[in-house]
Amino acid sequence: MKLLLIVEPPFITHCTLNVVLIGEVLVPPNLFSDQKISKKAQGGMGSDYDRESELKAFDDSKTGVKGLVDAGVAKVPRMFIHPQHNPHEMSVSTNTQLNVPIIDLEGAHSDAIRRAKIIADIRNACETWGMFQIFNHGIMKSIFEEMIQGIRGFHEQDVDVKKEFYTRDFTKKVIYVSNFDLFKAPAATWKDTFSCILAPNPPEPTDLPVICRDITMEYSKQVTMLTNTMLELAAEALGLNSNHLKDMECADGLFLVGHYYPACPEPRLTLGTKIHTDPSFLTVLLQDQVGGLQVLHENQWVNVIPVPGALVINTGDLLQLVSNDIFKSAKHRVLANHKGPRVSVASFFSPYIFSSSKLYGPIKELLSEENPPKYKEMTVRDYNALHQEKGLDGTSALQHFKL
Repeated sequence: MKLLLIVEPPFITHCTLNVVLIGEVLVPPNLFSDQKISKKAQGGMGSDYDRESELKAFDDSKTGVKGLVDAGVAKVPRMFIHPQHNPHEMSVSTNTQLNVPIIDLEGAHSDAIRRAKIIADIRNACETWGMFQIFNHGIMKSIFEEMIQGIRGFHEQDVDVKKEFYTRDFTKKVIYVSNFDLFKAPAATWKDTFSCILAPNPPEPTDLPVICRDITMEYSKQVTMLTNTMLELAAEALGLNSNHLKDMECADGLFLVGHYYPACPEPRLTLGTKIHTDPSFLTVLLQDQVGGLQVLHENQWVNVIPVPGALVINTGDLLQLVSNDIFKSAKHRVLANHKGPRVSVASFFSPYIFSSSKLYGPIKELLSEENPPKYKEMTVRDYNALHQEKGLDGTSALQHFKL
C-alpha cells in the first residue's frame, strides 16, 4: 500500500516510521539509507528549510529521479524547483515553419556539386543556429533504436545492479549519477545520467554495464566515423583544408552521455536540462521521439522536433573559439514533460581533457586586420575545469577567455 502525505510546499524530514519524506511521498526504507535527516527540514519553504539534508538523502538513495517517480511522487520536491524558471521568460516560437536546419548528407563523398551544397548549408547552420539535424548519414536506424533501448534498459534495470555504477568521482570512466552539479546548483534537474569516456582510452568492455555494453561500443565506433566526416565538412565550410580540424585533434576525445528524463508531475516547476552551451567541438545527439529539446534562436525558444533516423549536431564552445566567432555555440535546454521517459544519447567530441596540454585559440588562417583574435589561447583542461566549476548557469565559459 502506497502512503502519501500531501504537504505544500515539499520538504524532507526524518520519520519514526523509518521512512524518508521527499516532497509528499513517504519513501520506503529500502530506497534510502537509514541516515537521520535534520528536523530543520520541517520548516518547508521557510528559512528553516534544510536543503542540504534533502540533497544528501536523495544522493544517498542512488536511485535518482526515477526512484522518486517509482515511489509515487505526485509533486516536485523543493530541491528541483527553479525559483526563477519561467517557461515564458523568452517566448517559445509559434511559427511552425521555424525549425532548425535539416541537412541531407547524401552524396557528400561522391558528388562534388552535392558536397558544395552541403558545405554551404552547414556553414549557414553553424553561423546562424549553432544546431542542425542530419539524415542520410550512413548509420542504420536499427543502431539508433538499439542504443536508445540500451540506455533506457540501463536506467530501468534492477536498482541494486544500477547502484553499483553510482558515483560522484568524475575521474572514473563509467558513471551513473543524477545531476553532476547537485550540491552546487541552485536547483536540481529532472533527469538521471549514465556516462562513459570512450576515447582515446576506452574502458575495458567488462567495465561497461552488461545491458548496454555491446551497443555502446558499436554506436561509438559509428558516431566517431560520422563525426570525422562532419569535421571535414565544417573545416571546408570555414574555408580550410578538409583535414584541418581533425589535425587539431578536435575529436580525439569522446564522452558519451545517456540521459533519462522520467515523466514529471509538475513540469512547469523544473527543467530536464538547464540552459547551457556545450563545452565541446562538436556534439552529436541521438534523441527518441518524446521531444523537449529547445534551442535559443533570435531571442526565442524553438522546439527541436525529433525526426526519425536523424541526428542533432551542436556546434560547441571550442569550435566557436577556434573559428573566432564565425560559428556559434547555441544555448539550448530540455523541458521537463508530463510524458516520459525521454531518452537521449549525447556524444561530446573534443581533445582528451585529462591529458591534453595543447593550447587552443582562434585559427590563424581565419584572422586578419579586419578580423583580429577575439579569444586568448587556453587548454581544454582549463576550459573544462571552468565549465564544471560554474555549472550550467545559462552562460558560456567562453566569456572568461575573451580578449
